[in-house]
Amino acid sequence: IAETTRTVPAAASRAPRVAIPRWLHVAHRHNGAMGDVSPIAQTVQRLHFGPDGLLPAIAQQWDTGEVLMLAWMDAEAVRRTLQTGRGTYWSRSRQEYWVKGETSGHVQQVREVRIDCDGDAVLLMVDQTGPACHTGLRSCFDTASVRP
Repeated sequence: IAETTRTVPAAASRAPRVAIPRWLHVAHRHNGAMGDVSPIAQTVQRLHFGPDGLLPAIAQQWDTGEVLMLAWMDAEAVRRTLQTGRGTYWSRSRQEYWVKGETSGHVQQVREVRIDCDGDAVLLMVDQTGPACHTGLRSCFDTASVRP
């Protein structure tokens, strides 16, 4: 059971923060019958995926604000991330799910998920262990900057 108390804001709020403990489920009345609609399902329903079924997911170190990486998620990757608290993504090249750190040990513990105002991108606030980039760098954005 997750120790942290977390809430799901009302659907009308903008740029909500979504972090849901695994044990939390909310009962809602639908067409007169009681049904169990989890906050995870409610969150996924609010997202707008592209024609390919994906949306961009930016991982950011929760305490320093360092931008770590960009990856892609479909609805199932979002569900898995919210259920397990581990960054889970869809690999476009391998056409399979991957859990950050599953093979490398560079685990990404998700502390919070934020949905952008249009619902077509997510920001994962994570606690990254080791490098986030497959190149071995702390961030995928640790390359030379380009100035206008």
